[in-house]
Amino acid sequence: MNDTFLMNDTFLMLGIESSCDETAAAIVAANGTILASEVASQMDIHAAHGGVVPEIAARAHLDAIDMVIDAALATAGIGIEAIDGVAATGGPGLIGGVVVGTVTAKAIATARDIPYYAVNHLEGHALSPRLVAPVTFPYLLLLVSGGHTQLLAVHGPGDYERYGTTMDDAAGEAFDKSAKIMGLGYPGGPAIEQLAVAGNAAGVRLPRPLKGADHCHFSFSGLKTAVATRHAALAGAGDDATPADLAASLQAAIADCLADRARRAMIRFAATHGAATLVIAGGVAANRAIFDRLETEAAEAGFGLVVPPAWLCTDNAAMIAWAALERRQAPDRLDFAPRPRWPLDPDAAPPPGRGVRA
Repeated sequence: MNDTFLMNDTFLMLGIESSCDETAAAIVAANGTILASEVASQMDIHAAHGGVVPEIAARAHLDAIDMVIDAALATAGIGIEAIDGVAATGGPGLIGGVVVGTVTAKAIATARDIPYYAVNHLEGHALSPRLVAPVTFPYLLLLVSGGHTQLLAVHGPGDYERYGTTMDDAAGEAFDKSAKIMGLGYPGGPAIEQLAVAGNAAGVRLPRPLKGADHCHFSFSGLKTAVATRHAALAGAGDDATPADLAASLQAAIADCLADRARRAMIRFAATHGAATLVIAGGVAANRAIFDRLETEAAEAGFGLVVPPAWLCTDNAAMIAWAALERRQAPDRLDFAPRPRWPLDPDAAPPPGRGVRA
């Protein structure tokens, strides 16, 4: 293996992401310059099924992986021989897709005799703000996506302290499942946000699960059930609420829950580290109403707020390449086994009433 990568300031990392329904490749330099970021979306394929079908996703990754890597190299204007290291999401995620990316990265690393990095998908999100902003450790992270809702203190690469996680559904799942109930299609988050523009956020009474609880965990399953009940009643006599009101009310309820838990986490973080930076990452961070609500909470707590641009919040390979660059002196062995579950803080106690979730 070439040892010059330890000191080479022009080190180029190829990143590969394939943990869910996006096949992505990116090339990022050690100084943070993004030379290319390509994504092949499976959204149209899965929309017909109302959600991601793992077997279909794995096949689509296999079909697209070479294409996105070639596209990234072409955009960067380089050949594969210019790559100094290769990183791929090693988990958590749909195992079929994770295997496709991992095997591809290992093959490139072996053929080129360059270092290989197995990246935790959640760590990619956690470190992504440092790719676009001067965020220093430690900082507080609200990771909120289709499959994950967590609050973590980020002390450095590989060093995370989980304050809270979801006890059932993630916030993104609440959006997606509610959109399906309302007949809005997949993905649900953008559809709910678009419909909510015309609605009254106070038009439908919905619960705020765990609001005011003395911990930092989340729960959204009951909120989804309440949406189903209210949606069924919209056509009933005497109910003046509209689907737009329901969408706006759901969005407001999720924002309130996230803000309440984040407020408690900022108090806990500040008690040890002082007020610092609140980072919001993951696909749900692109929701404007949620951003506005959290911006207010951060300001009141004396925290700065950093949200990566929308393209960097959704699944992408630039964050995978960057997470590997953050620890480029510690590559992984080629016998790394892909993981469907891979918690950032493996020592964190599970929330009340449930087991460990990645």
